[in-house]
Amino acid sequence: MKDLPIIALDFNSLEKVETFLDQFDEPLFVKVGMELFYQEGPRLIEKIKSRGHAIFLDLKLHDIPNTVKKAMEGLAKLDVDLVNVHAAGGTEMMKAAIEGLRSVNPDIKIIAVTQLTSTTEAMLHDEQNIQTSIEDAVLNYAKLAQSAGLDGVVCSPLEAKLITDEIGEAFLKVTPGIRLENANRDDQKRVTTPEEARQNGSTHIVVGRPITQSTDPVQSYKEIKESWLR
Repeated sequence: MKDLPIIALDFNSLEKVETFLDQFDEPLFVKVGMELFYQEGPRLIEKIKSRGHAIFLDLKLHDIPNTVKKAMEGLAKLDVDLVNVHAAGGTEMMKAAIEGLRSVNPDIKIIAVTQLTSTTEAMLHDEQNIQTSIEDAVLNYAKLAQSAGLDGVVCSPLEAKLITDEIGEAFLKVTPGIRLENANRDDQKRVTTPEEARQNGSTHIVVGRPITQSTDPVQSYKEIKESWLR
């Protein structure tokens, strides 16, 4: 997997994606989420791959084990680089996801969402009725993902060090919630700069609006990449 910032393609059409990608003259690592995939489907993946870009297909599967297994068998045929499930689905669901994925394509990495970076500790307690710290809740999901055999998790950069200390450096920590110093946080609650994410143990960062909604996406990407790789 490429050691590049993952650009979240926060668009709702293939046309907008292609207009955005036309600005770049280098291979990228991009994230296709629910908004975009549900609008455009598999043909979008084929178009992006034909340009030579790596893809994180971010659909956060969360259902009964058999349904997730069968869904992963289908997604594996798209030959993306990274997929995910939601750790809240449980160990058996995560194992079923791996089984479905690897039966078709053993090269695709799979990770689990722990807690969204829009989730605060108050929301964790009051809405999810999880009465621990957010760090303990994220670590618990990370340990479940590891025991199920997944390659890593999605977490905030603030929990990456804790997971590295408990599980190890090789376990992927894919971290959204990335902003440059003094940038607008939008709806993200638990954020860091790219450099701080690296120092905290993130193995990959995901950046959307600071690049896709920038007046100069190429320059913004360059600044984030330089901060991340320094």
